[in-house]
Amino acid sequence: MGDDISLNFRQKLLLIDDNLGTEDVAALKFLCLDLIPFKKLESAQSALDIFQLLMAEEYLNEEDTFLLAELLYRIKCHFLLQKLNYTKERVQEYLPEKGRVSPYRQMLYELAENITSDMLKEIIFLLRDHLPKRQPIFVCREKDNCVNKRGGRMVLRKSMEKKILIAELEWNLVLLCFKNSHGFFPFSFLQKLTSYKMDGPKRGFCLVINNVKFDGYLGERKGSCKDAGELKQVFTWLGLEVEIYKDQTAKEIKDLMEIWQDSEKHINRDCFICCILSHGESGAIYGKDGELISIRTIMSYFTAKQCPALAEKPKLFFIQACQGQKIQCPVYVEPDKISPFESIPEEADFLLGMATIDGYASFRHVEQGTWYIQALCSKLQLLVPRGEDILSILTEVNEDVSRRADSLGKKKQMPQPAYTLRKKFIFPVPRDPPPSQQH
Repeated sequence: MGDDISLNFRQKLLLIDDNLGTEDVAALKFLCLDLIPFKKLESAQSALDIFQLLMAEEYLNEEDTFLLAELLYRIKCHFLLQKLNYTKERVQEYLPEKGRVSPYRQMLYELAENITSDMLKEIIFLLRDHLPKRQPIFVCREKDNCVNKRGGRMVLRKSMEKKILIAELEWNLVLLCFKNSHGFFPFSFLQKLTSYKMDGPKRGFCLVINNVKFDGYLGERKGSCKDAGELKQVFTWLGLEVEIYKDQTAKEIKDLMEIWQDSEKHINRDCFICCILSHGESGAIYGKDGELISIRTIMSYFTAKQCPALAEKPKLFFIQACQGQKIQCPVYVEPDKISPFESIPEEADFLLGMATIDGYASFRHVEQGTWYIQALCSKLQLLVPRGEDILSILTEVNEDVSRRADSLGKKKQMPQPAYTLRKKFIFPVPRDPPPSQQH
């Protein structure tokens, strides 16, 4: 029986190995640097090799697979957790008690995913008085995982495609991170380098355009006021000044964009958010008069050239667009049109959150609101207090919406974000509890 269990366990490890690529293996090696001697890790060529090393060091066995679950969680291979009988939520629950990857290693890995060479130069320059004079150690990753070691430090083979994971500035940086007398300076400093500035005197404006009733053949969007109300609650909680505009024609929407394009409104504010709830066609939304206006046109009012006060600041657009054609069954679900995915402006710092991928319908409950907006509001309230960035939150929104279905289980939906963000967008954690917990 014991041999059967052991065989079953090793089969699980094989299945996990089959689903991990070269970059995943490099990430696992990096996260294990504090657990396994570097010389042993250096020879590992696959995830299986790393699993063998972890078992040899007694970090991994068939009775206790949590470290492997933690590693898969850290590298965002959440779909593999089920192989170990874990879920992402269960791993998060146990991390404070059972986590083995050090905060320092986690910090370096997060930086590795987001830092650029220019940012790295800034870090070294600003911390030069605290670092030793000898060369820093570079931990690097390549597509084929080929790295040479010369003179006691890692160097890249010039013939290979390279990607710097992170510069371990020196173990002195560890002391700076954990023992700095002025607080955790490097953590806050490095986070500021890799995230948008969100500590200004005012957070910014959030516009909500809520088109419910339309002229002509377009039907009423019942349930949309529920969405608009929740958006106002959530973004007010996040520190934004929310303005709601109901039943706007295409021209009125353009006029609104011109008004809010005014740079003086955005001085000393961190960001700008615009939510549009309406019927739509691919790449466009309808005004209440039945006239179309393209999503790209709406966003173009806020490029760095057209709105200088928002230059280098994040601009987020969330589009819930519907067609309005009802289906007979189920009674309480109506189709929102094929929500338009059109390329966002080439300028940086935009995010466009679409309710669905191009060519497919999204759905709205006539009393509870749309699947997408309700999931967005729910995940913002859940994950902003945990310090998650907006793209991680939208990934959770995707998962939430993708699991929903109409009452017959036949209609599904998948949202899709597009972005030109250059850094992480992280809302500061509000002092008050989320709106859902204030009742």
